[in-house]
Amino acid sequence: MSSDRIVGIDLGTTNSLVAFMQGDIPVVIPGDDGLNLVPSVVALDENNQPVIGNAARKYLTETPERAVYSIKRLMGRGVEDIQQELKFFPFRLAEDLQAGEVLRIRLGEKKLGEKTFTPPEISALILRQLKRNAERFFGAQVTKAVITVPAYFNDAQRQATKDAGRIAGLEVLRLVNEPTAASLAYGLDKKQSGIVAVYDLGGGTFDISILKLHDGIFEVIATNGDTHLGGDDIDNLLITIALDDTLGDLGLDLRRNAEAVQAIRKAVIDAKIALSSQPSVSLNVELPGGQRYLREITREQFEQLIQPIIDRTVGPCKQALKDAGLKPEQIDEVVLVGGSTRIPKVRALVKELFHREPHTDLNPDEVVALGAAVQANILGGGSEATENMLLLDVTPLSLGIEVAGGVTDKIILRNSTIPASATQFYTTQVDGQANVAIHVLQGERELAKDCRSLARFDLKGVPPMAAGMARIEVKFLIDANGILHVSAREQRSGKEAEIQVQPSYGLTDEQVEGMILDSFDSAEEDFRRRQVIEARNEAATILAALDKGKKSPAWGHLTTDEKKKIAKMEKALVAVNTEDDYQAIRKAIDALNQGTTRLAELMMDSAVSTVLKGKTMEEADMGEGPTAPHPMAKAEFE
Repeated sequence: MSSDRIVGIDLGTTNSLVAFMQGDIPVVIPGDDGLNLVPSVVALDENNQPVIGNAARKYLTETPERAVYSIKRLMGRGVEDIQQELKFFPFRLAEDLQAGEVLRIRLGEKKLGEKTFTPPEISALILRQLKRNAERFFGAQVTKAVITVPAYFNDAQRQATKDAGRIAGLEVLRLVNEPTAASLAYGLDKKQSGIVAVYDLGGGTFDISILKLHDGIFEVIATNGDTHLGGDDIDNLLITIALDDTLGDLGLDLRRNAEAVQAIRKAVIDAKIALSSQPSVSLNVELPGGQRYLREITREQFEQLIQPIIDRTVGPCKQALKDAGLKPEQIDEVVLVGGSTRIPKVRALVKELFHREPHTDLNPDEVVALGAAVQANILGGGSEATENMLLLDVTPLSLGIEVAGGVTDKIILRNSTIPASATQFYTTQVDGQANVAIHVLQGERELAKDCRSLARFDLKGVPPMAAGMARIEVKFLIDANGILHVSAREQRSGKEAEIQVQPSYGLTDEQVEGMILDSFDSAEEDFRRRQVIEARNEAATILAALDKGKKSPAWGHLTTDEKKKIAKMEKALVAVNTEDDYQAIRKAIDALNQGTTRLAELMMDSAVSTVLKGKTMEEADMGEGPTAPHPMAKAEFE
């Protein structure tokens, strides 16, 4: 059904696009004006009604207080995040903003009544325009979309993007990294493996991403860039030269003449575009007073002028390669994104950097949106190659393991976009433990018994060590098919084990919803019980450490009074440890911790002294001392 059609959206800093799959080919949907690109500009007209795209651009120069652009840079950011940028900030912030609040931007004029918008609300207006374009094209409602985001976007920025989609009336099925989308557009996911570099020189930003492809999964292994570098810098350079020329040759200072500057801007942008395919171009701009600005620019002159600008992309590229631990010749494919990559000099630079010819078949302005359409088609089951694949857009419920005391430790959180991976580190709580039992769980509850058991496996052969010495890495990976892989590895010895859990884990939508509602209803009680269990575990550890301390030579160096005080605090902890009062247990733990500080110091002195006499620390049997458990002491052990 057309109403179920999923579109792909590139929500860009400078321009935004919406695309869909027409048969096996991704196609961009044009707007009302017949153009594929919708400028990411929002303005309020004279009636305080929003205007989006090309129609909004005139307000940037005529009444800039009515317009906002490049809002993507502010997604998921607060006042405290932009302190360094405030003096260069082109927008007016709401006057009552507090630290920790979402940014709000003032648009309009005071005499007509200003309005304030958050970045997600402004992005939602752009998305709503793209949604309208698609609905006009299909003649049917569009409610589902895949939206692209930069690889470096953090959780807050990604959530802000999803919020914008929801405000616009779209169900965001998946957020796809822009370099991944560009690679999908070129069909690079059909390869079994390889390393892909995505060079993205847009209007206002430059990004370089190095992706590792394995079995259809793209993993971003390094990313770098410059958030204040792009085609706008080239435009501004040419505009500055033109304004200097008009001042020197014609005696006209046009810097404060918005209409003249706009005319020059249009002319130099047209010239920049033409020089990608022509050896020279003539600038001919009508100026105020009937005078004209005339200038001939050759491609050679143009390339010399822009060389310092495009050279600024070299450093981030080299740093990304260094971070990925790769040499240029190890890159298998290079993909170009962003209109500025049409410039022959840029393409030559990229070829020189990565020692290979970049892909140039697709329109670099559209390639991300086209890739989003490919991903949307996969999710919609519209491709014969993928119709039998089970693709989960997000994890329906949190995934984790059972840790000491029957508590759930979540490793991949509910609603995480997949493919996803996460790692946690644990350790032992018992001396000489050789086996570790890993119990994989799914659910939102704090205690393991209230979550769904997915699998169990053992990590065997761990070399005997003192409690807290083992370092166990537990890794969760959900691949593109929704299959969960869990592995455990003891880092010191290299011993490892793993298990594979099938997709979706047999839960219906109703069961998932029920589990989420249960977690909400029981959240307060679950959290209280978890606090009690964790406090009891900590109490058991410190009491065991104290027993070791009593058997050490250091105990004999304490005064009778010190021993009596420790015995009293020990008795108090034992008494409250059977109760359900978390705060009382914590208070008793803290008291015993503080009261045994001198004992811990004497034990350490004794251990160091033993080592100096030629014995090892292990032979000295100094134990852990009467201190709180190691922060990694989480895992459930047999």
